[in-house]
Amino acid sequence: MTYLSTHAGIVAQRLLEHVALTATALAIALLIALPLGVAAARSARIGALILGAAGAIYTIPSLALFALLIPIEGIGFWTAVTALAIYAQMILVRNVAAALRAVPFAQDDAAVGIGMSAWQCLVRVDLPLALPVMLAGLRIATVATIGMANLAAWIDAGGLGTLLFAGIQQDDPQRIVAGALASAALAVAADLILRGAERLTRNAT
Repeated sequence: MTYLSTHAGIVAQRLLEHVALTATALAIALLIALPLGVAAARSARIGALILGAAGAIYTIPSLALFALLIPIEGIGFWTAVTALAIYAQMILVRNVAAALRAVPFAQDDAAVGIGMSAWQCLVRVDLPLALPVMLAGLRIATVATIGMANLAAWIDAGGLGTLLFAGIQQDDPQRIVAGALASAALAVAADLILRGAERLTRNAT
């Protein structure tokens, strides 16, 4: 704990970098996963293709994916964000599709009965009712992304992984412990926040 107490500023800086990596990757991942999840929910054939592709990509080792992206994007923040957003697709798309499929048919039938279009049904009925399950998927994806973001230090993207890699290279267990504790604390905090949001949306529906 000595390193954590004597280098609090450095740990805080790496923590903020880690938050930026995770938040940016998840924001981009959600923008992609939402329409893909809707498409997967509406068509079993399309869903099988989308989830199959996402599953195949998810099996690629993380360091290998970083290495594949380096010739295209170079090293640094955006390469890490791209990789993290790609990995989050499997969890997010699957949960969006599952959440939409779980919406009772009677709800959509009633919405169509009062004159709503397919788009209005999606926005006003399906997505609000599916939100708790979607938040559960986001919670899982967030925790997984926080953990995987530690590897971003390997391509000079910053984050708490910088402390872990430096600790390994310099045989400094205290630095490793500081990075690991900060990463674990961030994951727990994110999980609690999103779990609370999920509970609120369940109570509201």
